[in-house]
Amino acid sequence: MKSSLRSLIPPKFRQRGGWVVVTIFLRALLNFLGLALLVPVLTLILDTQAIHQIDYLDQLYRWGGFSSDNQFVTCIALGVVLLIALKNLLALGLYRTERNYIYSLYRYLSRNLYTTYYRRGLHFIKQSNSAVLARNVNVVSFSFVAGVLRPLATMACEATLFLLLFGAVLLYSPKAAGLVLLIFLPTVIVYYRLVRRRLNRYGEVENRAHREKARVVMETFRGYSEVEINRAFPLMLKRFDKAMDEIVEVQQKNATLGQLPSLFTETGLALGMALLVIVSLRGEAGDIRLLFGVFAVAALRLMPSVRSLMSGWAAIKYNRYTIDILREAQIESEQQNREDAERMGLQQAIRIEGLTFCFEDSPEKPLIENLSLTIHKGERIGIRGESGRGKTTLFNLLLGFYPPTQGRIWIDDTPLTPENRRRWQNSVGYVSQNVFLTDSTFAANVALGETEDRIDRERVRQALEQAQLLPFIDSLPQRMETPIGECGCRISGGQRQRIGIARALYKGADVLLLDEATSSLDNRTEEGINRSIEALSKGNSDLTIIVIAHRETSLSYCDRIIEM
Repeated sequence: MKSSLRSLIPPKFRQRGGWVVVTIFLRALLNFLGLALLVPVLTLILDTQAIHQIDYLDQLYRWGGFSSDNQFVTCIALGVVLLIALKNLLALGLYRTERNYIYSLYRYLSRNLYTTYYRRGLHFIKQSNSAVLARNVNVVSFSFVAGVLRPLATMACEATLFLLLFGAVLLYSPKAAGLVLLIFLPTVIVYYRLVRRRLNRYGEVENRAHREKARVVMETFRGYSEVEINRAFPLMLKRFDKAMDEIVEVQQKNATLGQLPSLFTETGLALGMALLVIVSLRGEAGDIRLLFGVFAVAALRLMPSVRSLMSGWAAIKYNRYTIDILREAQIESEQQNREDAERMGLQQAIRIEGLTFCFEDSPEKPLIENLSLTIHKGERIGIRGESGRGKTTLFNLLLGFYPPTQGRIWIDDTPLTPENRRRWQNSVGYVSQNVFLTDSTFAANVALGETEDRIDRERVRQALEQAQLLPFIDSLPQRMETPIGECGCRISGGQRQRIGIARALYKGADVLLLDEATSSLDNRTEEGINRSIEALSKGNSDLTIIVIAHRETSLSYCDRIIEM
């Protein structure tokens, strides 16, 4: 697992990780020193005559010029309290460094997982389930840092403290150290054998159940009308309940396992003290009392360390699945995520030469085969054909979402490649049958991709006017700042399509691709949008329009119609 973790941590975080290791060691050392400070207090409680019998206490007594033993004990007690308080402040500062590192790494991993999925392209996204991808981005990255890295840091700190403390006890009282080992070692071994196989399985089961629950919720709300009309909600609820039952069952089992470290260590401590009591009946009371005191202090401080080690190991095993998910994602570097704001505008023509495309899972069935076509700048091209003929796939190829299986697409004299597709997409407007809308305002949806402070309101207004949506928006109290609701639920289908057209106009696109943009509208609305598109074309002779449609009326303004 060590190599797996290293491969997941980006190089720029590895150097910082070295400093975090140092802070973990220092924090363990501070905890050890804090415990060592209690030794004088314990010694004085057990035997007040130790002030003058132990060299370092007697020297401290004389150096301080104390006049009575009570005064010395009081000062020692107060001094220990102040030093421990200072120790805790320093440890808190060190822990803050560890915490900042871990959550900075979480931010980095989540962001890069998000961009990695996005940059894998349309084919990957269509093959994947959006609920699963969303959970991986939002939850798995956090579970990795909170359920693997943070427990690992805690275990490193507690293991260091355990070794320091056990070494000190061994030097001071080998018998007490032996008793500690005799008590806690079997406890850890029994716990390990009891839970090691269950924790991995519980984590994987819970992750699958959470994915299914998220999938059901998204499908229910996205398809509310169909679910309600077809009385499908009871079935959806049944799937939801099944996933919830699995989650609750696993959480209950995991909660029980989470209590075992405390139960095991406390039982071991009680057993050790019981053995000491039994032994004291047969030995010197003074020696046994001192051994009992040393064992009690050591065991009481070692017990949380052992418990933390056991709990941390359990958390890592439970969240082990996150490592596999993050490794599979092959997280990209930030340099690969840079955006290209340049444009590759159309000057002459789009040329398609011998274009063939088939999906990897069905190479024997090409959707498009040996297609050659030239689209001149300013042309209005209609594409018509039965469903399944590859019309939308052709658009995805023109947009650079899919690489051709054979052939090539040329933008003027430049071949369209993965390296320059971003620049080409910057010059293209795309309106699909279901226009993507965010849960925000008209202005934000027209200027999609712009931050609120960078939206050019005047340009938005001009685009809305050209899309013939401005009269409606001006009739609203908040005008273009009016929220449109999730997926545009507060506006009509025709208005959604006009927002898509306005978005392309705001962008200043050289090429406008319309993928059955009016097929779901009524005849009157469709006719109105087609007139708007025709008016746009006449008003801008350089605008190239490519339209996919089934109805001839939607292609009436086209210069050419291509059958597929």
